Amino acid sequence: MIKLTHVSKTFDGGRSYAVKDLSLSVDKGETLVLLGSSGCGKTTTLKMINRLIKPTKGVIKVGGKDVMDHNPVDLRRQIGYVFQGIGLFPHMTIEQNVEIVPRLLGWSIRSRRERMQELLNLVGLPAESFAERFPDELSGGQQQRVGVARALAANPAYLLMDEPFGALDALTREALQQQLLTLKNQLKKTIVFVTHDLHEALLIGDRIAILHEGNLEQIGTKKDILDMPATKFVQDLFAIKRPGTLT
Repeated sequence: MIKLTHVSKTFDGGRSYAVKDLSLSVDKGETLVLLGSSGCGKTTTLKMINRLIKPTKGVIKVGGKDVMDHNPVDLRRQIGYVFQGIGLFPHMTIEQNVEIVPRLLGWSIRSRRERMQELLNLVGLPAESFAERFPDELSGGQQQRVGVARALAANPAYLLMDEPFGALDALTREALQQQLLTLKNQLKKTIVFVTHDLHEALLIGDRIAILHEGNLEQIGTKKDILDMPATKFVQDLFAIKRPGTLT
């Protein structure tokens, strides 16, 4: 469903690489976690998948088609995107925030409203209580739930999530992690999830891709990585008894 082949990205003409010769694939319905510290290339990789950033070298295919052959606006409307900053429009109600992509796609008022109600209920924010509120009337965790609902509004096959729970307190973060596990089992979306938290990666990922200084250190299931670390970096990373957060 998503495939990267020898993908590299440099922002300084090749003197250094944010991502270097990265090859990986994400199967239909799979959640792949990109794990690494700040500056390792995981967010750059995510943004190259939906053409927010163009790769310097290599090929990225989504649904079998090179992303560079897609109209970028059309591509992004097919891919849900959730990020740490949440990014809700403060002057719009929750209803309007969730409905924005279906509205841009020309859905009828009735279809948009039904989808909004369905999704707000799905993320635990009943429409009758939350649809007419504004973002600043919600807690951080509630806003992030709206962000997930908005990303799912047009029923995309793909969902990109860039540290979506990173700014939340521990209890809210854990609750949303559990809700995401429930949602992924219900919706069967293909998800690429970025985090620097080891526990979160082990909890959420069907497979984990570990990035370090732009390079792919290892990709595999949790069992593969814990039982057979491919490099000393991976071995040291998971050698601690209680996985925590990379800095």
